[in-house]
Amino acid sequence: MVVAKSEASRDPTAYFRPARLLPALITVLGLGYFTWVVFWPQSVPYRSLGPLGSFTQYLVGHHHILLRYGYWLAWLIHLGESLFAMVLCKYKGITNPRTRLLWFLQTFLFGVASLSILIAYRPKRQKCT
Repeated sequence: MVVAKSEASRDPTAYFRPARLLPALITVLGLGYFTWVVFWPQSVPYRSLGPLGSFTQYLVGHHHILLRYGYWLAWLIHLGESLFAMVLCKYKGITNPRTRLLWFLQTFLFGVASLSILIAYRPKRQKCT
């Protein structure tokens, strides 16, 4: 990740960057589709979705319990990523409460699309004099 010059003058305790659009969109659409399939499988237009629809219809018909467990597991993983983001914020010196909340919420909603930005962030270390 390339850091702009203007970023160097910003407060490192309040570092926040929004998730990139494409990975965030893929995550939201995937979780949205997953939600639709798990909770309202009768309303999914399987035939209109081509191979994805056929595969989804098979999963709904033969493995609906696994889909339901997988759905909750996906959200549990997102929660774990969000908690890890809080640990990273502390480690990287991001102490602003509002900024930490933004990282938590963004990582909960977008997962790795957000967490990867925080992982890539390298704060400048203060020189001891």
